[in-house]
Amino acid sequence: MIDTPRPTRPLTRQMREMGEVFSQGWDLLRHKGPSQAQFWFIALLIGVAAGFAAVVFRLAINWLQTLLYRTPDVNTLHSFAETLPWYWVMLIPMAGGVTVGLILHYATPDGRVRAVADVIEGAALNDGRVEKKAGIASTFAHWITLSTGGSTGREGPVVLMAAMMSSWISNLIRADGITGRDLLGCAVAAAVSASFNAPIAGALFALEVILRHFALHAFAPIVIASAAGTVINRLAFGDVTEFVLPGTSTLEFYLELPAFLLLGLVCGAVAVLMIRAIFWADDFESRLQARLKLPRWARPAVAGAVLGALAIFYPHIIGVGYETTSLALTGSLLLHEAIIFAILKVIAVAVTMAGRMGGGIFSPSLMIGALTGLSFGLIATGLFPEQSGAFTLYALAGMGAVAAAVLGAPISTTLIVFELTGDWQTGLAVMVSVSMSTALASRFVDRSFFLSQLERRNVHLAAGPQAYLLAMFRVQGVMRGPTDDGAADEATCLQMIEQGLYLQANATLETALPRFDKSGVAFLPVVTMDEKENAPRLQGALFHVDALKAYNRALAATAEEEHS
Repeated sequence: MIDTPRPTRPLTRQMREMGEVFSQGWDLLRHKGPSQAQFWFIALLIGVAAGFAAVVFRLAINWLQTLLYRTPDVNTLHSFAETLPWYWVMLIPMAGGVTVGLILHYATPDGRVRAVADVIEGAALNDGRVEKKAGIASTFAHWITLSTGGSTGREGPVVLMAAMMSSWISNLIRADGITGRDLLGCAVAAAVSASFNAPIAGALFALEVILRHFALHAFAPIVIASAAGTVINRLAFGDVTEFVLPGTSTLEFYLELPAFLLLGLVCGAVAVLMIRAIFWADDFESRLQARLKLPRWARPAVAGAVLGALAIFYPHIIGVGYETTSLALTGSLLLHEAIIFAILKVIAVAVTMAGRMGGGIFSPSLMIGALTGLSFGLIATGLFPEQSGAFTLYALAGMGAVAAAVLGAPISTTLIVFELTGDWQTGLAVMVSVSMSTALASRFVDRSFFLSQLERRNVHLAAGPQAYLLAMFRVQGVMRGPTDDGAADEATCLQMIEQGLYLQANATLETALPRFDKSGVAFLPVVTMDEKENAPRLQGALFHVDALKAYNRALAATAEEEHS
């Protein structure tokens, strides 16, 4: 008897069954969240995607710079710009400013470019999400700014792009706050590591600066993503460091240690001056814009014109400044050149950022720090030549010290300096200078440049979750309505309203709790006001005990996330 073969299932049926299995798995992922293995796989995918985005962004800048400046090597852009006609050097930043102004004017509600501070705000207050439309517009603004001579860095744009990618994934899988923030950390770590070929610093930057905690549950996926981003960078550019140092630097241990302590204090002061110069310029340009009644799009155009005028005489201010940073690290600048270039770079960064153009603060901080350190080293080794090592070591330490104080991130900045240079033998000098600079700067600014930016927008994250959590709760979400159990007596509420004791429904607990402390009452009526400002309409009452319970639950959840 011959066995007849069993009929195979049609291909369409197999595909339908596979689709059902995938659909069931997808529904499970969206409704119950990813398992640990799934989450690590998602972290790997995000790391690869963010790494590619960072590499593409870097190549896009190189392409547009080559197109506009006609330079054969963007790494020597400053030197090549000296050979261009003066009107071309001035015209490129001005045209870039006009383009950036138009993009931000029509694509953002406030004409402001988004960057690292907005990502930190999204991590703290929006479950790891950032704005989509404004973020896309800001990415193009960053690209145009950095390609046309803006005196800023590329870490801000790549962090923003990574945050938008993680936000899309978080919304796709309906991630909760903890998962959304962890995915954000993964994306940022990969983008930073891919941008600077710095896997260790990329992971720690995400934890120290963006998430602002070192929870164990976030560490493994962030490291996976950071490693993936580094692999993408090395496939594109090779395993090379950003800066090459002139041989091994030596430290005369006991004799030079006080000098590096003093250098740290000097760098801390420089960082504070740099931050305050940016904010002063921002306030000045805002007043000037209001006085002259300039349209929003004209502000970046004016900033571009000022940058172009400076670049005619000092092309070293163009772009991220790695060429000048390399000259400082190799000791190829004279004392007066280092001082002048540092001062001009601070001015150029302030003009760029106050002009609402794009770019980040990290790369300029490296350049200014290297120039500050070189200046200090030339003076110190000149005064005590017999007790000093190489003066270029001071440039390396200064580079880390200023950047750490500006970012408020001593750990990740120290490591990124080592990874950018490939020199791990100078760790003591860098760490000593970084510790002193961050200690000094933290006494004059709100922990970092990014947190100071948020403070100026009335987003209070510098004091920690005990402060910013109050701003997350609206009164109307915590109050008891008139028909709820334990509702307040309506007659008593109306009497309190007549006495001026009430809260607006859209107020936050940040406003409500001081009112309870001042009045000493057990509850406050919650009202709404119409546009004509007629008599307040009673909506319910906020009880002091309910406000405290909501706040304590949020604090406990935050503490659990940060220590799990």
